Amino acid sequence: MSLLRRWVWWTLDYAYAGVWQARAFLNRTRPSAFWTGGGVPIVVIPGVYETWKFLQPLIVALHERGHPVHVVDPLQNNRIPVDRAARLVEQHLVAHDLHDVILVAHSKGGLIGKHLMAFGAGAARVRGMVAVASPFGGSRYAALMVSATLRSFSPRNATILALARETAINARITSVYAAFDPHIPGGSELAGAKNVRLETGGHFRVLAHPRVVGEVAAMAEHAHGHAAH
Repeated sequence: MSLLRRWVWWTLDYAYAGVWQARAFLNRTRPSAFWTGGGVPIVVIPGVYETWKFLQPLIVALHERGHPVHVVDPLQNNRIPVDRAARLVEQHLVAHDLHDVILVAHSKGGLIGKHLMAFGAGAARVRGMVAVASPFGGSRYAALMVSATLRSFSPRNATILALARETAINARITSVYAAFDPHIPGGSELAGAKNVRLETGGHFRVLAHPRVVGEVAAMAEHAHGHAAH
């Protein structure tokens, strides 16, 4: 993979992030606008420093396919520790009496989703998770960060190590990631999961890849069939 290609992907990635962070700031859509639909319920979990509105293009696409899509507004910009964030997601599942849920998570959101699936009292409410560009093994860049929030993504972080030991649930996770991720140089491959490596680059721009919606649709069809059975 050439340095030029990586540079192009990196540039496009940050351009995508900049545009959608700005749109998220200006967006006044209410989360309840996406609760309708007869499909499998979906709960979206954003990454660090992201509000749910950053993922709104993906939310709209899933809602248009007939899924009620929920977000966890109390996460705000998702700077709190993974275990506390997982409890907020669990509280939302209980409060809205959601079952057979598919979690759709970006980056740190994948750690939150796996924490809920592994340790949460409401884990039985979750059918599976599609995680996009999630640092399941941490990122070696974390040690270079000034912010404690970002340093928590170290491969030696206690939470990341604890989640790595929980392998039984990996079969219920689909991990979608780019061939080159400027934030997660080790990639997002997860042993025992369905791993989908996209021949593109980016940490944010991959959210717009049609394969993400396709993998959610595939899991939703499986979940629906399982629930009916």
